[in-house]
Amino acid sequence: MTSTDPDPKSENGSNMEENLMSPGLETEVNRKSSAKNKNSCCNGLKAFLAALAFVNFTKGFAGIMMKSSFTQLERRFGISSSTAGFVDGSFEMGNLLVIAFVSYFGAAFHRPRVIALGCFVMSLGSFLTAMPHFFMGLYKYDTLSKASDNSTFSMSPCSASQAASEVKGMLGSVSDCEKEVTSNAWIYVMMGNVLRGIGETPVNPLGISYLDDFARPEDTPFYIGFFHTVGIIGPIAGFLLGSVLAKLYVDIGFVDLGTITITPSDSRWVGAWWMGFLIASVLLLLSGIPFCFLPRSLDTEDKNPSGKEEMDKGKKHNDETHVQKSEIQMEESWTGKMKGFLTSMKRLLGNRLYFLFVCGSLLHFSSFIGYLTYNPKYIEQQYGLPASKANFIMGAVVLPISSLSVLLGGFIMKKYKIDIIGAVKMLFTAAIMAFLISLLYFTVGCENRAVAGLTVAYDGQPVAQNAAPLTAACNANCACAADRWDPVCGNNGITYMSACFAGCKNITGSRKEMVFHNCSCIEKLDSEMGNSSAVLGECRKSDDCSRKFIYFLVINVACSFLSALGGAPFYIILMRCVPKELKSLSLGLFMLIMRALGGIPSPVYFGAVLDLTCMKWARKSCGKQGACMFYDTEKFRYSYFGLVLGLLVAAFHFNVAFFILVMKKFGGKKAADTENKKEDVPLNENENPDGPALVADRSDEERDTHV
Repeated sequence: MTSTDPDPKSENGSNMEENLMSPGLETEVNRKSSAKNKNSCCNGLKAFLAALAFVNFTKGFAGIMMKSSFTQLERRFGISSSTAGFVDGSFEMGNLLVIAFVSYFGAAFHRPRVIALGCFVMSLGSFLTAMPHFFMGLYKYDTLSKASDNSTFSMSPCSASQAASEVKGMLGSVSDCEKEVTSNAWIYVMMGNVLRGIGETPVNPLGISYLDDFARPEDTPFYIGFFHTVGIIGPIAGFLLGSVLAKLYVDIGFVDLGTITITPSDSRWVGAWWMGFLIASVLLLLSGIPFCFLPRSLDTEDKNPSGKEEMDKGKKHNDETHVQKSEIQMEESWTGKMKGFLTSMKRLLGNRLYFLFVCGSLLHFSSFIGYLTYNPKYIEQQYGLPASKANFIMGAVVLPISSLSVLLGGFIMKKYKIDIIGAVKMLFTAAIMAFLISLLYFTVGCENRAVAGLTVAYDGQPVAQNAAPLTAACNANCACAADRWDPVCGNNGITYMSACFAGCKNITGSRKEMVFHNCSCIEKLDSEMGNSSAVLGECRKSDDCSRKFIYFLVINVACSFLSALGGAPFYIILMRCVPKELKSLSLGLFMLIMRALGGIPSPVYFGAVLDLTCMKWARKSCGKQGACMFYDTEKFRYSYFGLVLGLLVAAFHFNVAFFILVMKKFGGKKAADTENKKEDVPLNENENPDGPALVADRSDEERDTHV
């Protein structure tokens, strides 16, 4: 026996000792190891989910700050709704630049750190958006009311208007035009929005695919539901903060607020919009920090509810081989990756299920973006509410209902283990019900305000748009400036474009408390009035309009609840109708199409259509057109909701075709069984009469071609 040979006695003794000890020790060690791995996996996944949810909160918060400040940006920069819509759509432009490549190549890198980098870029973009406030100078609005600081002012408003117009024409036009170069500062807002769009790119495709890769399939819908629920809380907080900031004057801290003659309900009011973007910048910076410390990958969650036995050596070897293959794939040349990218794109676009779903979703998305962008503005114009109240209603009523609905949809998907057919039925049923209820929007609108020279004649009789003259015999001698919008409300309930157009002769009080007396146009309409007077601002809407707003709010809540109920089924359908290896790319391409063809043009053409309903534009000192001061509310309502619902009608044609194809592919019991048993088989495959084994043996390209 050589020195290298083992001692049989010793070896036998060791084996006996090991056999005696192994049953209890191995069971205990395996249980502890399994529990440790499971806890590590769960903790890592939950940490990622928490960080991702917070990012979704902050990016939703930052995005809604733009929506809640929409009308204020129009007034501050003197731009039309279509231009403001272009600025809002610049966020999607930033997304469009990088989303396809981030979605495809991002999965090959450290996904949490890519998301962290995106957060920091979003923070920079939000900071840049707020910068114009600090170099544009103080906000100036046209008003004759600031001509007096005395408690009693005897000059006739029409005389003051004439004098101001003459001085403006002789002295102020050149210098004012030079100063108004700063009105192009909205370009900085657009650039900040572009950066924010670039930074937002990796959050959804990489975040959702990361969750789906390491979570149990039955848990994925609930995680996605939680992710989007927290994401909706962000806009809620954004609208609520926007409501508070809209009450604060834009130059708060820089001017004496006692000298301000307009109120938040005035169409010239601009709130402190810039504060919201500074707060969003800080939150986005903080949200990116946790991702710097999260791992690149996690162990897959246990898919067996009763527990999982320890993996054998063969399976460990397979996992190690899989890791080695992944590392080799990362080292491939960029040329090879580009060829793979183009091949994958071709496979996706050749998938009929995916193509139909994307077309229908594009029209839905365009309708939703246009609706969400201009809904606060619609509330302001239709029901006469200030921006602060419109934002508060959106944040405190509508969005919380949507948040609960998204979470409920994810819970239903998990509890009843709804398959792709059930998800499609759930999504389309909710969408159809929301559409039918939306038709009631046309019945709960308010009539136009009575504005002399715009919607009614000076005798109080309604007239068609642009049919009434701006002047009448009662103010013919006043020489009023037609390009000014300084409205006053007469005690006859009619709004006049200025005290000059009301023919007022005297002024008492100062600043916000200013009252105009001896108004000839008011006296002519009601000769029995002893002292015809007017106060600053537009007249309030009627009580009937206030009641209709309550009905509008009920309809809005119902539609929002039904629409949001399909959130979780929507993403499940999108991910399950493509091969597993194309999941990240399918999400990225989907978002690319939504951004490029929905998010960018939708606010622009919605704004252009609404601009057509404007009846009174503000004028800059150079004579250029500014923001709209007064809309035809009836035309606004029919144009706005007509466009929203028209896009939904067009989308239903694609939805019907998609539903028929899904039922044809997966409608039978055999197809449903195959779907449940074959998780690795893409759900867009045809039923194969030769059996599931033959389908599984096909290459991915053959399966797509077969479809």
